[in-house]
Amino acid sequence: MKYLFILNDAPYGSEKAYNALRLANQIKKDSPDADIRIFLMADAVTCAIPNQKTPDGYYNIERLIKGLTIKGCPVKLCGSCIDARGLSELKFVEGAVRSNLAELSEWVISSDKVLTF
Repeated sequence: MKYLFILNDAPYGSEKAYNALRLANQIKKDSPDADIRIFLMADAVTCAIPNQKTPDGYYNIERLIKGLTIKGCPVKLCGSCIDARGLSELKFVEGAVRSNLAELSEWVISSDKVLTF
């Protein structure tokens, strides 16, 4: 089964990104053959900024994204959202790549389930 997670919110301030990535990890754990794809839009593109420093015991979105990419889950970032935030020169975490609306559209069409956060 193909699952697409679309995240829109910044990594911290609300727990939407955290809960989306936790659920993606749990689905992958419960169903290793599941095809999990993550698309970061709007302020969620900042979830893929490297070297996030969080207090001990606090969730770290960068680590959750890295964990998913290690498990073979593609993570794509909205290119126009990156540009609008002045982040086009920034390197993102390994495995997170710039994308576009056409690619998101293809992912939506080919997914069995689309979850938005």
